Amino acid sequence: MKRLPPLPTLHTFLITAQCCNFTRAAEQLHITQGAVSRQIAALEAHLGYPLFLRQARGLSLTAEGQAWLPRIQQVFSLIGEAVAQIGEKRQALRLKAPTCVMRWLLPRLQQWQKERPDVPVELTTTVRHGVDFQRETFDAAVVYGPPPDATLACLRLFDEQLTPVCSRPLLEGPVPLRTPDDLQQHLLLHPATDERDWNAWLAEANVHLSNVSKGQHFETLDLAMSMASQGTGVAIGDWSLIGDDLSAGRLVMPFDLKVRTGLGYHLVFPRKPQPPGPLRELMEWLVEQAHAQ
Repeated sequence: MKRLPPLPTLHTFLITAQCCNFTRAAEQLHITQGAVSRQIAALEAHLGYPLFLRQARGLSLTAEGQAWLPRIQQVFSLIGEAVAQIGEKRQALRLKAPTCVMRWLLPRLQQWQKERPDVPVELTTTVRHGVDFQRETFDAAVVYGPPPDATLACLRLFDEQLTPVCSRPLLEGPVPLRTPDDLQQHLLLHPATDERDWNAWLAEANVHLSNVSKGQHFETLDLAMSMASQGTGVAIGDWSLIGDDLSAGRLVMPFDLKVRTGLGYHLVFPRKPQPPGPLRELMEWLVEQAHAQ
């Protein structure tokens, strides 16, 4: 079997065939015109037949050169696709998310990595909401709040629905918790330093309590839910985020009322450039997970 010609000379042939001019080919390849001429001559000597007709007005392809061109174009196209696809698979997707969504997001990212180990995800958590893709090097982010403006591509995960939760031992304990008025006899756990969530739910339930400000405040939803699961008190949380805790029995809902706040959780990413295939797959998969609960 005849030895294959060096790959650089094949690339030089491709560029020269597209230009049909040694000078322009040299400019694109960042080498001298003489180097282009020598590489083409070496390739022709290796093959045993000419690829170009040298004419006064420039170059033209011989019949053999015309037969070679589409094949060499295909070869370099395949190489380019392989470089892009393999590099894309190995590069980790950079995702930003607020700590309040970790209770829902983290188990699903762990499941994603089991199903798609070829698409790693680097997760950065923050207590702040929002993202600035011009200053932050993330591929996508989960944001909490109203729907983002049209400058970002946006996929809705779920709307915020507030509801009280507690441990089953506390619910079945000696202190009644049958109606919202019974919350007066329990410690209220706040998932934030303010009391907005409890006040919103109590207003919808048409209940007035005097112990709201006497409750225990936490900086994250996760801490409040952990304390509630231990029977410390009754927490207020987003039903969508604590679905796994409810399914596992770590938490129970003493009341059916769920209050929509008009806020929610959204996946956002820049509209341009177009997101790579693996990122689109991850975003669509997370949306499916959110809508399935």
